[in-house]
Amino acid sequence: MLLFVAVLGAFRAQQEDSPLCEMLGRPEFPLLSKKGDITIGGAFSIHSQISKPSLSFTDNPEPLTCSRINFREFRFAQTMIFAIEEINNSSSLLPNISLGYKIFDSCGSTLPSTRAIMGLINGQERILGKNCSGLSSVHAVIGASESSSTIGMLQISGIFQIPVISHFATCACLSNRKQYPSFFRTIPSDYYQSRALAKLVKHFGWTWVGTIRSDNDYGNNGMTTFITAARQEGICVEYSEAISRTDSGEQVARVVRVIRSGSARVLVAFLAQSEMNILLEEALKQNLTGLQWVGSESWITAGHLANKRYSGMLMGSLGFTIRKTKITGLQEFLLQFWEATFDCSFKSDLHGQSHCSGSERLQDIHNPFTDVSELRISNNVYKAVYAAAHAMHSKLKCGQTGEAVVRHLQDVNFTLQSGERVYFDGNGDPAATYELVNWQRNRAGDSVFVAVGSYDASLPNGKQFTMNGINITWAAESLQRPPSVCSESCLPGFRQAVIKGKPICCFSCVACAAGEISNSKCSRCPLEYWSNKDHSRCVPKVIEFLSYGETMGVLLTAFSLFGASLTLVMSCLFCRFRHTPLVKASNSELSFLLLFSLTLCFLCSLTFIGRPSEWSCMLRHTAFGITFALCMSCVLAKTIAVVMAFKAKRPTNTIPQCSAPVQRTSVLGCTLLQVFVCVLWLTLAPPFPYKNTAYATERIVLECDLGSPIGFWAVLGYIGLLALLCLILAFLARKLPDNFNEAKFITFSMLIFTAVWVTFIPAYVSSPGKFTVAVEIFAILASSFGLFFCIFAPKCYILLLKPERNTKRHMMGRKQPKTQ
Repeated sequence: MLLFVAVLGAFRAQQEDSPLCEMLGRPEFPLLSKKGDITIGGAFSIHSQISKPSLSFTDNPEPLTCSRINFREFRFAQTMIFAIEEINNSSSLLPNISLGYKIFDSCGSTLPSTRAIMGLINGQERILGKNCSGLSSVHAVIGASESSSTIGMLQISGIFQIPVISHFATCACLSNRKQYPSFFRTIPSDYYQSRALAKLVKHFGWTWVGTIRSDNDYGNNGMTTFITAARQEGICVEYSEAISRTDSGEQVARVVRVIRSGSARVLVAFLAQSEMNILLEEALKQNLTGLQWVGSESWITAGHLANKRYSGMLMGSLGFTIRKTKITGLQEFLLQFWEATFDCSFKSDLHGQSHCSGSERLQDIHNPFTDVSELRISNNVYKAVYAAAHAMHSKLKCGQTGEAVVRHLQDVNFTLQSGERVYFDGNGDPAATYELVNWQRNRAGDSVFVAVGSYDASLPNGKQFTMNGINITWAAESLQRPPSVCSESCLPGFRQAVIKGKPICCFSCVACAAGEISNSKCSRCPLEYWSNKDHSRCVPKVIEFLSYGETMGVLLTAFSLFGASLTLVMSCLFCRFRHTPLVKASNSELSFLLLFSLTLCFLCSLTFIGRPSEWSCMLRHTAFGITFALCMSCVLAKTIAVVMAFKAKRPTNTIPQCSAPVQRTSVLGCTLLQVFVCVLWLTLAPPFPYKNTAYATERIVLECDLGSPIGFWAVLGYIGLLALLCLILAFLARKLPDNFNEAKFITFSMLIFTAVWVTFIPAYVSSPGKFTVAVEIFAILASSFGLFFCIFAPKCYILLLKPERNTKRHMMGRKQPKTQ
């Protein structure tokens, strides 16, 4: 306190001879003042603590007394004086008009701020030990540093349309033009800062945070906006506590215990400097460490917090603040007050103060008052003074002496010597641009504020927040970003399941179903895609069809070629023995035609193997229908020929000659009828390749859709009809002579053929995927082998192993007499 007495003492001694001791710590009187043609008021929290007078209701309450000097705020006040003196020396801004000032101490509290604005309006003075009030010449007020204090001042100044330009009040509530029409500020609204903090937390992947705020308009409004924005970003708040500088020690200790017991490793502190001081003191007592602090602009660049006492706890802190700048001449102006640094005074009668010799070197000392390396809020004071001066300059230039300054303030638009443009939007707010600062250590081991990013609310969403690539120091001076999540991210293949009664950031992990991929929640892959092994992405489904490369395809192909080879061998054998009685009795023309059709039957099964295409789908079913119709037509003709040969009364050698045209006609007619059915099928609804996704969810079965099931079953039914006729006729001729009864072999072949295709129908319908095709191929091969072996195997046996039976007499069933 005595240190500050010396500072103000030297300054006041140059201005007036009023009793200094009576005014120090008394917020109802101006601390600093100077007369001028136009007076600008000021309200700064030069003291950060206020006494609580006892209210006995029997005696007059004691006056409010402020204590604990804030050199940073005193620098703000001196910056205001510097700007006014600079304007007074200007020939272009308010020429021939002097600016005066009255600066009150708001003590960082609402009640002293109210008294300060009343003093500015009423012209409160202390003259010869008495309080005097008069008409105020204050045209604008710079301040205050707190949102709650500013609101209290506005409720009075707004009645008289005296504009208040704050350098540090950031509450978004102050942007309400209906409620505060005469308010302006040179610092952006917390509406933008709170959203910037939410984007910052989201950028670093912190989804589980704790919050603490000042229990006033600044903290409550700012934190409400932050929590709303954080929820939109998918961030959960574990706890949200509030403290006030007037809280008891037990209340502050309880809040610190809540922070210590929480699982969140990131703490968002929307605190004014006074509450931050109280919190840090209690945090030191409870050894609160290991937290990643994210701070508001109120304390994130406060130099007095960057000392060794707090740096171990706050090192690595991140937060947004306004951009720093340089004010030419300010440092030299501040260095005039060396008493604040060396604890000395030119007045020897001040108790406890040493006498200043004048030989002290101010350049060798650094404190929050003389430190101009971080001019951020001080620059806001500088801009506020110039904004007020430009507004009054505009008012006087227009000759509108009776008009309120508020309208001219709304229209100011000028550029400072530093190149910074100053203007206000419709709500009295400036452009919202911030620097992201990080607490780091320099080579000397001191705490410094390093700009590591920026935020510009005027840019489109997604481009507002940028990092500049500088390495960040994290909590506890770690090089690795600390995690802060309620639940660890689910492994691939799992989805997040909300835990009842917990925030959405707290979840359990549940395995995704087959065919789903996980990205915080399980999502089904498109129809033709399937999840990979770890359910991280969708991959094309495996396409399944009966191919030549798999075992089943190889075996079926081998049997098909083997059957075709047997028919060719049998054809060669018949050609070799074509003049023998056996071949002639078998109707060689029909036999060769039957062997040819069987060859086609064996080979048509190959069209069912391989990747289905538009042509292969049409070919496989039509080739199957026509070749089997030809085969059954030949068998039917042979059956009729056998019956006619053994039933006729005329000589047998004339039967084939007479019946040959009939046989050819019957074979051609029966086959052409099947051809007609197939052509009709292909014309109206041909088969086509089809991706079957219903049978197996994890793969696609590529098959041939029948197009028209009626066409398929008509083709199959016609073949069955021919087989049934063959079976009936062969069965009727079963009692013919046994030496060579071909009808009996045809009967056996038809029985096998019928049995195969009767069992084929249920097997075809119930077989899944590519096994449907395999069943159809099996039926084709089985029936073809049945026909071949039943009809041609006995003939091959006689031709090769029993040539003595290959005689006309034996064929006719006539036995040799026992004696000549």
